Amino acid sequence: MDSKLLELLVCPVTKGPLTWHPQTQELQSRSARLAYPVRDGIPVLIEAEARTLSDEELGN
Repeated sequence: MDSKLLELLVCPVTKGPLTWHPQTQELQSRSARLAYPVRDGIPVLIEAEARTLSDEELGN
């Protein structure tokens, strides 16, 4: 994920920051507890396409 692009992207739900997780090919929003998929290099920032992050994934 391009670092400059990552600086521009925000969670569509909370408008908070996203973090890139290359092992799962996802952008994660800790505040929304959502992980957005990245398909073919394109972030899919649609809430209905996101999966909910577990407590274990959030480190809680």
